[in-house]
Amino acid sequence: MATRAGTWDYREAFGDRFARTYFRRFGESVVSSIGLGTYLGEATDAADDAYYDAIVEALESGINVVDTAVNYRHQRSERVVGRALDDADVDRESVVVATKGGFVPFDGERPDDPGRWIHEQYVEPGLVERDDLVRGQHCIAPDFIEDQLDRSLSNLGLDAVDCYYVHNPETQLAARSRAAVYDQLEATFTRLEERAAAGELGQYGVATWEAFRVPEGHDRYLSLAEVVSRARAAAKAAGNTATHFRAIQLPFNVVMADAFTVAGQRGADGPQSALWFAHEAGLDVFASAVLAQGDLVDGLPGEVAEQVAGETSAQRAINFARSGPGVTCALVGMGSPEHVAANVAAGTHPPLGADAFDEIFE
Repeated sequence: MATRAGTWDYREAFGDRFARTYFRRFGESVVSSIGLGTYLGEATDAADDAYYDAIVEALESGINVVDTAVNYRHQRSERVVGRALDDADVDRESVVVATKGGFVPFDGERPDDPGRWIHEQYVEPGLVERDDLVRGQHCIAPDFIEDQLDRSLSNLGLDAVDCYYVHNPETQLAARSRAAVYDQLEATFTRLEERAAAGELGQYGVATWEAFRVPEGHDRYLSLAEVVSRARAAAKAAGNTATHFRAIQLPFNVVMADAFTVAGQRGADGPQSALWFAHEAGLDVFASAVLAQGDLVDGLPGEVAEQVAGETSAQRAINFARSGPGVTCALVGMGSPEHVAANVAAGTHPPLGADAFDEIFE
C-alpha cells in the first residue's frame, strides 16, 4: 500500500521538475495531480503491451496515481497495471493504485453470448443474485463487491489497494428506488470498512458518471450528503472510529463542467456544486474524462485556451481540470510512452488560481 514516507520520497525525487501544486495531499500521502487512466483501448495483447510501456514510463516520470477498474478492457487493464508496478523502477509504497467494482467483468475478451456467460459465471455459482443485477450487468451488493475486490487484488498482484470505488452506483436507479440504492450502498460500505480495517484497502469512495453533477430532480441523481452519511453509519457498524470514505471520482473538463456549475448538492449553507461540497467535506476529487475522451485534444473554447497554461490543447485541458476547486488529481488516459511524455509535461505549467478559474464562468 502507498505510505506517507513512500509518497513523500517520490515527491522529493520528482518535485523539482514540476510547477507549484503539482503534488497534492491525499490523506497522509502526496500524489501527482495528473494520474494515468486505463479505460480506453482494445482488449488485445498489443494494447496491453502499449499500456505496460506507458505505465512504466509514467511511474518513472513523476506520475504516482494509476486508476483502473476490474471491468476495464475485460480485466486486462488491471493485469497490465500489476505487471508494470512489478517492473517499474519505483517502490510500491510510493504509488497510489485505485480500482473499481460494480460492472460485471468479462475475462480477457467479450464472450459470444454475454448474457449467458454472466449467468453461468456469476448467477449460477451464487456470486450475484439475479434480482441484484441491473441491466444485466451491474451490481453493488456487498457479496458481489467483495468478490470483485478480491479479483482486483489478484489481477493487480497486490495485498491491498489504496482506493476502491463503488462504480457508477446511479446505474441501480434504473431498477430500484433512491432509498434502496442508499441502503445497498450502506451495506456495501460496511463491508469495505471491514476490509479497510483488515488492511486490504486504504480508502474507498464512489466513482460516478452523472450522479453528483446533475440537478436534484434528475433520475440519475444521488445526494453526496446522504452517501457520506451512509458511509459514516457503515464505519460505526464495522466498529471503526472514523470512516474510510475519502474520495469521489466524476467527469470534469472544459465542456463537461457540471461538477462546478450545477448547484445540485445540499450543503450546510444551501445548494452548491459537487466540487464545492466535496471540498468543504474534506473529500478528495479525482477528475475523469479530462480530455473528454480525446475530443479536447483538437482544441478548447477560445476564452479558456487563452487563460490556461500549456503548450498544447491537451495540456491546457489537463490544467483546466487540475484548477478546479478541490480537485486532487486529473486522470488522463495514456496508451503509449509518447502520450505520457506529452501529458506529464502539463504539470510543468501552473494551474489557474481561484480568481482566474472563477472568471472563466462569469
